[in-house]
Order: sequence, then structure tokens, then C-alpha cells
Amino acid sequence: MTLGPLEYTVIGFEGNRFNGEIAKEIGAVVDAGVIAIVDLVFVTKDIDGNATALELDNKDDPRFAGFTGMLEGLTGLLTEEDVDKVAAELEPNTSALVIMFEHRWAVRLKEAMIAAGGFLVARETIRPESLEMLNAEIEAAELSA
Repeated sequence: MTLGPLEYTVIGFEGNRFNGEIAKEIGAVVDAGVIAIVDLVFVTKDIDGNATALELDNKDDPRFAGFTGMLEGLTGLLTEEDVDKVAAELEPNTSALVIMFEHRWAVRLKEAMIAAGGFLVARETIRPESLEMLNAEIEAAELSA
């Protein structure tokens, strides 16, 4: 089995206002085969700066109910050190959803590349701040056109 590229993304929620609504959109890209969830962890930091990591399979917490169908087959690749790093970077009274996922869309491309004798030279993700600046520039150009 060919494994696609792995990535993890941290989505923050100020004021600890996580309500689980994001599960619907994450589920849509999982159902479409674009990504496969490898690991999911929820980290919360209270107003005093105390951090806690929670498992999303907590059946008693309605915020996590939308993730139930995505929890099968999790590999637990996020380490305690990964979670501690996220927690350390969170501001007090903030929570974060940490999602490790496989880029399933890239599996066939990877197989074709290998079959053709190719190899990956570089892969980089553009920082969110750079994308925000680019989006602002595009919007400004569209408004002035």
C-alpha cells in the first residue's frame, strides 16, 4: 500500500469556543477521498494557562459527536511531544484541534511518479500569513479592476 504525504494542521479557537461544527467540512473531504484522518487530538488551555489534551472519542461531549465516523483507523502518530508543543504555543483561554491527515489525492500521483522513475525533490506548505497577504492583494486588484 502506498501512503500519501502526511501533514498536521492546528486549528485554534479563541475563548475556547470550539463547538464541533467544523466536523461537517472535515468529514466532507474525508468522504470525498481527498484526505484520510490519521490522528485527531483536541487541546484546551484554560484562562489560567493550564493545558489539557482530550480524546475525540469522548462519547459524553457533544462537541465531538460529529467526529465519530472519522475516528476508525486512527494510528496515533501524534506524539505526546507534538501535543505538548501545541499546548505550549496556545494562548490562555484558547483551544485547538490538531488533525494529522494523509493526502489521499496524492497517492496515485506518487505511484505514477515512482513508476516513471521520478522522485520528490521538494514539498513545502505556504504559511497561512503569506496566503492571507496574497488573498488581500488579489481582492484589492479585483476591486480596482
